Amino acid sequence: MQTHFTEEQLADPGIAEAEKILRTCVHCGFCTATCPTFNLLGDELDSPRGRIYLIKDMLENDRPASEQVVRHVDRCLSCLSCMTTCPSGVHYMHLVDHARAHIEHTYKRPMADRLVRGLLAAILPHPGRFRLALVAARIGRPFAGIMRAMGGPFLRLAAMLDLAPRGNPGRGKTDRPGVFAASGARRGRVAILNGCAQPVLRPSINDATVRLLNRAGIEVTLAAGEGCCGALVHHMGREEEALAAARRNVDAWTKELEGEGLDAILITASGCGTTVKDYGYMLRTDPAYAEKATRVSALTKDVSEYLSGLDLGEPTNPPGLTLAYHSACSMQHGQKITAEPKTLLSKAGFTVLDVPEGYMCCGSAGVYNILQSEIATRLRDRKVKNIERTGAEAVATGNIGCLTQIGGATGLPVLHTAELLDWAYGGPKPEGLG
Repeated sequence: MQTHFTEEQLADPGIAEAEKILRTCVHCGFCTATCPTFNLLGDELDSPRGRIYLIKDMLENDRPASEQVVRHVDRCLSCLSCMTTCPSGVHYMHLVDHARAHIEHTYKRPMADRLVRGLLAAILPHPGRFRLALVAARIGRPFAGIMRAMGGPFLRLAAMLDLAPRGNPGRGKTDRPGVFAASGARRGRVAILNGCAQPVLRPSINDATVRLLNRAGIEVTLAAGEGCCGALVHHMGREEEALAAARRNVDAWTKELEGEGLDAILITASGCGTTVKDYGYMLRTDPAYAEKATRVSALTKDVSEYLSGLDLGEPTNPPGLTLAYHSACSMQHGQKITAEPKTLLSKAGFTVLDVPEGYMCCGSAGVYNILQSEIATRLRDRKVKNIERTGAEAVATGNIGCLTQIGGATGLPVLHTAELLDWAYGGPKPEGLG
């Protein structure tokens, strides 16, 4: 793809990177075959190739984002299926992230949109605030139907209420910083990201992960000072907030690295993993953090990647359960992890089935299922239909967003891979399996 940026424009590292990405695109259109929004809406501008044209025009001409650009970029899930399909290696993720930051700086959204986005950014990355919000959601749930009928911005409020858990998940044992000793001789030491939304919505995931690792001889630390990975605000174009979150986590893990040391930094929510693995890129122009962030990204692994390198022994509770494995987009497209989770589950005694159209997003995508609830609902229903076609008894996945999204539309138990592995290797039976 030809570009026409000026030398002055290319002095900006963000523009220079965008130009490099744009020049990689050869207009082939292979990306349209696996793009969820193009599949649903049939509009070229709702495909990666179409969005690339819009972004190129906006950046080359150094103009503020238009309503048209915002509409089509907002509809992008950042599922990154296009990057898996692309034969030319176009790094669409970095391009659309740059476009979102440009939109945030140059486009004034309608008041209702600004309020909803501001509310999400102020609540979701902060576990204490999120817990209080869930209490309010349980009170407001009976009004969700009325809000849906009112339409417009009320659809987003209804989506928030629909996604809130019915009961109180409580607090996990891994809710605060601390060190969890290995059982027997210590074979390794890792940090786990506790994060923001997951410990509120499903504290049992990190609890199960820590038990599983401890039994395998791995000491686990939850570093003081770590928090939200920054993905939620990053995908809303709130670049400075995302970078502040990244710096905070880099500081927390660097302190551990320089103290007792770490073999790896483990992520149990694949959406967070894609972002943490990108810290080196995100902070590449920050002289105080570039080297430290690169080190953190290099040590970061999804929990399934790390477990694949451990000898877990023979399962003590062979489950004999048939699972449909839903590979989160951030897992298969963002991190290129496809075989490890299924292999681990099979070795643990589960029968693992692939889901038809497995490349297709479930519609969660961070806060997409709130901001674009109509498209997200169509994708969710399509995903659930494909899952239920397998005849599986339960669903396994590695991302809290997918778990919440899919779990709201099926009667099947939807569980994290780590919860299932912990059960198979001596832990308690996960809630929901009866």
